[in-house]
Amino acid sequence: MVSLHPLFSERRDCNIDQMNTLSYKTISANKETVVKEWLLIDAENQPVGRLASKVAYLLRGKHKTNFTPHVDCGDNVIVINAEKVLLTGNKFEDKEYVRHTGYPGGQRSFSPRQMMAKKPEFIVEKAVKGMLPKNRLGRELFRNLNVYTGAEHPHQAQQPKPIDLNTINE
Repeated sequence: MVSLHPLFSERRDCNIDQMNTLSYKTISANKETVVKEWLLIDAENQPVGRLASKVAYLLRGKHKTNFTPHVDCGDNVIVINAEKVLLTGNKFEDKEYVRHTGYPGGQRSFSPRQMMAKKPEFIVEKAVKGMLPKNRLGRELFRNLNVYTGAEHPHQAQQPKPIDLNTINE
């Protein structure tokens, strides 16, 4: 008879308590044990939705082995060149971003073309925020996102690691 595990004896009446149960513990991350990195993503010529889903994936920390759903175990993400992001089809004219001032008759809508002229970072931020959880954790994760127009950003001291979006598999 062949032994299945080195801790088991050759006979079938072996004791299951002999196994090392410490190796079967599930590791759950908390905010003290999470290691956060700074990541740099270039948004030039990237479709907005695909960019946003990968950024949200990195913000949540789903790419890490110790991912825990109720903990902020994601990384800090810097997105540069937000004004060079792509919208496919006729979305530049047809899509609408709607907001409300809070007053009667205060509904306002803007097209992506108007937002690109006024605040290009808004398009990327809005897309990423929509892909994060709608709770306290999602609001906390959104604070780890920094979006900038142009290639310059004020986070050089954090030494962000450049990430190629094509290597991220969700």
